[in-house]
Amino acid sequence: MKYNQPLLLVVITLCFVTKSFAQKGNYRITNGFSISGGITQFDIVTDNFTTKSTQGFTGGMAATVDIPNRWYNVSFGMQLSENHLEVLGRPDLISNETTYIDYKMFAAQVALLMQIKVVPQYFTIDLGPMLQYNGKLELNDRSQENYYINNYLNLSANDIKNISQFNFNGVVGASVGVKNFKLKAQYIYGFTNILKKIEKQPLDFSGGNSRFEGNQTMLVLGAEISF
Repeated sequence: MKYNQPLLLVVITLCFVTKSFAQKGNYRITNGFSISGGITQFDIVTDNFTTKSTQGFTGGMAATVDIPNRWYNVSFGMQLSENHLEVLGRPDLISNETTYIDYKMFAAQVALLMQIKVVPQYFTIDLGPMLQYNGKLELNDRSQENYYINNYLNLSANDIKNISQFNFNGVVGASVGVKNFKLKAQYIYGFTNILKKIEKQPLDFSGGNSRFEGNQTMLVLGAEISF
C-alpha cells in the first residue's frame, strides 16, 4: 500500500518529538512520545451484505502533551493497521452452498485525542476525531475472486473491492497502567459511508439494493510504551 506525502510528514514529525519541559506560569508542561501495538477487530455495519468481523493488527506512534494541573491531556498520533473482514458469498452463480469470502484492508489513521484524567498517570478516558485513508478491499484467497456475493444475483467478490478510501471516524477508549506503560482499548466508528463508492460503478445490482450504505467499526486492544 502506498501512503501519500502528508501521512509521511506526520510520521517524520512524530519521530522528532523528544521529551522536554516548558514553564507556563505554575504549570510544567511535559511533551512526550509513545509507540503502541495491538490487535484489531474490524467490521462494516451494513444491510447490503452479511459480514463477519475477524482479527487484524495495528501499530502506531503519538506525541502527547501532559498538563499536570489540568483535567485532561492531549495527544496527536497515527496508527497503521491491517484489518480483516469476511463477507458471505457462494462459489457459483447458482448454488445452495454458502461460504465466507475473506478480505483484508490496510488503513492509516490520524487522530487528535483528549485524554480525560480519571486517575492521573494511571487511568484516562480517551476520545476525539480521526481521519482515515484506507486501501481497497483485497482478497486474501485469489481462488475466491470469482465467487458471488449473497443478497445479489450477479455481484462478484471483485465487484465490491472498490470502497471509499477517505473516511472520518470518531474514537472513544480508555488507557490504564503506570506512567510509562499502559494497556489501551479503543472503539472506532466510521461516520462516513465506506461503501458509497460501490454504487457509483457500472455493476449489476439485480436481486439486491442498489443503494450501498455501510459504516465501519473497529475495536483495538493493545499496549503503549511512553518515553
